Amino acid sequence: MNIIACVKQVPASSEVDVDPETGVLIRDGSNVKMNPYDLYALEAAFEIKETFPDCLINAVTMGPPSAKKVLEEALAMGADRATLITDRAFAGADVLATSYTLSQLIEHIGGYDLVICGKQTTDGDTAQVGPEMAEFLDIPHIPYVTDILEITDEHIIAKSSFDGHDEISKVMLPCLLTIDKGHRVPRLPSFIRKRAMKDVPIGSVSLSDLNDDNPDHYGLNGSPTQVEKVFPPDKTRESKKIHGTKEVAADAIVSLLKERKFL
Repeated sequence: MNIIACVKQVPASSEVDVDPETGVLIRDGSNVKMNPYDLYALEAAFEIKETFPDCLINAVTMGPPSAKKVLEEALAMGADRATLITDRAFAGADVLATSYTLSQLIEHIGGYDLVICGKQTTDGDTAQVGPEMAEFLDIPHIPYVTDILEITDEHIIAKSSFDGHDEISKVMLPCLLTIDKGHRVPRLPSFIRKRAMKDVPIGSVSLSDLNDDNPDHYGLNGSPTQVEKVFPPDKTRESKKIHGTKEVAADAIVSLLKERKFL
């Protein structure tokens, strides 16, 4: 069983810088962390490895060279290998171009049975990259997975949680899962394992290594959507005191909510 676990380095806070010309986040490797949902994806992969001891987990990420830190964290948690795909041609990619780039990386690696991603990232919140990767790879996928009920060498059965209902799906391998929190608790990086894995080389893949090395298919060039402007929302706080009986106060609150178009 070979698993590719996709992880991403995201801003650790809402205080981030934006390139004024391109409108994309400036990712310089400072004030960053692993995307929280990717921690659950890694934990799901580690739990599968407990069932399949010969399982090989390759953590992959797309980003600048500084994104190696998130791969080192994945290795310290339990991943066996790590691969970084990095190239200036990938900068400024939207959801579609990011999905295509990662799918090209996975095809370059090859030999996989399962691709696991977090359900979404905290810097984009689209939840689209995983499903779009599956479409590019031409494999089935199950989104919003909260529990893996059964996995064999041929298929996987998983439960997904949607707004208001759950679904249980069975798909054949190879396939892709996007992992939601569920009941699992991500394990912490092990200091002993970190020392043991410190000499494990992190693979590096660039545009020239891919089957499709046309730069027009990646980054800003390959992004059909463009960011027009990024700006922080206005933060205002206004209070209003209402005096009178509870009936008067209730009527005043309802009127205020209607005035502000909340009702």
